[in-house]
Amino acid sequence: MDAKSERKEGVLVFFINGRLDAFGAQQLDEWIKGTLHDDDKELVLDLSGSTYLSSGGLRTFNVLKKEMKRRNGRFALAGVGEYPKKVLDMAGFTTILEIFPTTDAAVEDIKKKRKNPTLFNEIFYKKIEEEGVTLTIEPGWMTSPPALRVTGDLHKILHAQLTEADIKTRKFSEITYSLGLGALGADKKEAMPLLGEMITLYGSMVWLPTDGNNTPDFLTPLDAETDVPVYTGFNVTLDGPFNEYLSLDTKDPEGISITDIYRMIFAGAVDRGVKTYKGIVAIAIWGVIAGVASSGIKKAPVAGTALPKGASIMDPAQSATWMASDTSMSYKGDTLVSFGIGIDLAHDLSGYKKENLDALYYANPANKGASKAMYLHNHGVVFRGVPYDSSLDLNSQVKKIVSDATFVDMRHLLDSTRIRRAKIGVAYIQDIVKEQ
Repeated sequence: MDAKSERKEGVLVFFINGRLDAFGAQQLDEWIKGTLHDDDKELVLDLSGSTYLSSGGLRTFNVLKKEMKRRNGRFALAGVGEYPKKVLDMAGFTTILEIFPTTDAAVEDIKKKRKNPTLFNEIFYKKIEEEGVTLTIEPGWMTSPPALRVTGDLHKILHAQLTEADIKTRKFSEITYSLGLGALGADKKEAMPLLGEMITLYGSMVWLPTDGNNTPDFLTPLDAETDVPVYTGFNVTLDGPFNEYLSLDTKDPEGISITDIYRMIFAGAVDRGVKTYKGIVAIAIWGVIAGVASSGIKKAPVAGTALPKGASIMDPAQSATWMASDTSMSYKGDTLVSFGIGIDLAHDLSGYKKENLDALYYANPANKGASKAMYLHNHGVVFRGVPYDSSLDLNSQVKKIVSDATFVDMRHLLDSTRIRRAKIGVAYIQDIVKEQ
């Protein structure tokens, strides 16, 4: 048996040729698993090329129907031939499956009956639209002005001068959304040589140890008040809530870059006259990946690593030794949960102390052709098999995903990383606080 797939009007369609016996059903199951993206909600199987169906195929249909129901979507068959129809009738499946004469008829019916999310209070919602991209804006609930809390010394990291005295400890409960350089271990001495890119998301800490194995590690304590510490040489934490939540949708299957997401957020804040916008935002993203481009530090930047005096690990002559990058645009169709900060360099930043701005800023040489109008720093975690639904609450979903979903990878995201659709929390940063 063989099959080909395509997406028609946003509906994933499989055209099947051959016998849907036990072996064929097993093949089909693997093909669909490899093709199904986390934001696919509708699936049609075109059986016009299949003349045989057995219990193996029926079991696969049942599994697929349940999966599409889990995604609040639809599963249908099309072009069912005479013998497969008899098998469906005999098994009672014609009463529980949607069956259409052709794929076009199935897709047309799905389009007509799609549940278009209605915004429950339209007066509070606004849209930013560009060609093929829509951002729908929903206000958050403000309890305190959002601020960034910076721990550690970025200069010492960039110049590989970290000592044990520079390593700070944090409880999991203190860092809901944060990124930086960190490690887990029995004590500071054990953690220091493993310091790597890190992100914390609702009580979970994910990091990329610099042990040469290029394999992320993570920990989600059952008790957020546990005394297992996070060791960090540099950490940027969001204190306070998100001002707004954005629903991003793109028509282009290649999605939109992180650079353009920030650019639209910056421009939208200016155009709408957002009074709390001072040129810096922190954002959390739950979305579907069009392609991840990434980088990561390869060696812990601790003192005594033989970096030439005055040199930076980001210098062109040094960066290849210290940094690894991957621009292959991987993980298409998987789920991304990320946290990051963006600085609009074209905006008036005089509302922040210069030394506090300097505590956030560095240029990553792996960002080839990065915009000189902004500085972006984002870390992300890749998960698989998470149905995407923009009507769900961002924070609740992030908390659920990091606890329950299938973990795949964690990386420092390059600005060229692309997202197809997403729910985004945006905090307009009012202050930067440096911890001693």
